[in-house]
Amino acid sequence: MKIQIAVPRELRARESRVALVPAAIANLVEEGFAVNIEHGSGLRSHTDDGTYAANGATVFSDRMELLASADLVLTVRGLGSDDVKSFSRDVSAMKRGAALVGLLEPHENQDRFRALTEHGILAFALELMPRITRAQSMDVLSSMSTIAGYRSVLLAAEASPRMFPLMMTAAGTLTATRVFVLGAGVAGLQAIATARRLGAIVQAYDVRPAVREQVESLGATFISFEVSQAAESSEGYAVAQTEDFYDHQREQLAGTLRETDVAITTALVAGRRAPILITAEAVAGMRRGSVIVDLAAERGGNCALSHPGKTVTQHDVSILAPLDITSAAAVHASQMYARNTSNFVKHIASPDGLRVNPDDKIVSSTLVTGVNQQPNAPPVKAEAS
Repeated sequence: MKIQIAVPRELRARESRVALVPAAIANLVEEGFAVNIEHGSGLRSHTDDGTYAANGATVFSDRMELLASADLVLTVRGLGSDDVKSFSRDVSAMKRGAALVGLLEPHENQDRFRALTEHGILAFALELMPRITRAQSMDVLSSMSTIAGYRSVLLAAEASPRMFPLMMTAAGTLTATRVFVLGAGVAGLQAIATARRLGAIVQAYDVRPAVREQVESLGATFISFEVSQAAESSEGYAVAQTEDFYDHQREQLAGTLRETDVAITTALVAGRRAPILITAEAVAGMRRGSVIVDLAAERGGNCALSHPGKTVTQHDVSILAPLDITSAAAVHASQMYARNTSNFVKHIASPDGLRVNPDDKIVSSTLVTGVNQQPNAPPVKAEAS
């Protein structure tokens, strides 16, 4: 009997992505998998049930029946909605030994992971995907960071009272907007590229000197400060710094921010609150009409004055702290996510069943619960995307 893959509808507020798009389903069906999807799962990413059915999916109207039939459940943000009852209902419907895949936030949801363990569910958290060559096609964080970086510049351009490009007009010359990107991971690099395409003058900062070449290859200026300790791990991640380091960093960043029209912050530390890079005093020193887009809002924000999910104005500076920014580009975000997840499915399963190899680094890094074990407590990694 073929392994049954289920794609339930996402219930989280503001979530418009879907774990598999029709093209990915067609590919999995061709490989020999059976794919089932809940009615209406693709509507917020502009795909109807008929398109899914035409690409080989079986559409279920009953969510509990769908989950009960599944050997492997693919999600974007995990089971249930933001309330515990809907999560418990979904978990209870799944059969023991089934697998759950998605962006599961293992550092924040320990109670949910205990429930998964007690029910015998294997949970794979895709945000823990190791950054190794053979895992690149499954790297969901890089895919979503690409979209976040692109969208951040569009939000900034819309909010700014200035136009981005240098323009020579009959009314005189309009100077280019000065954009400062803090963090040159995947999101930061995409923000740099997008701002440059719009004609802005771009500067970028990262604690990892090794990214200078990538920043400069995109036409931006790399800003470097004195670094007194290791700035990156052996895997290329930014590592968490001391408070003395952050204090020194904030002082130096404030000087650059005074000459900035748009600041885009992208610094994240997995499992921890995002570091504060822009203080209230630094905001007060920025040009009137400036804009900050804080991509670390879901982890508290890189700006001391950010209010997650809201846009506020302080000292005549607009501070945008968007949540679920990738959902605003649901069509392409879902396409990229689906390519990552379908590649992961092929890695951990065959049409005949799951093939979980605990000695495989991809499996050991992402598997956070297993049958008869306590929830995995993955090591804290720092990221600069």
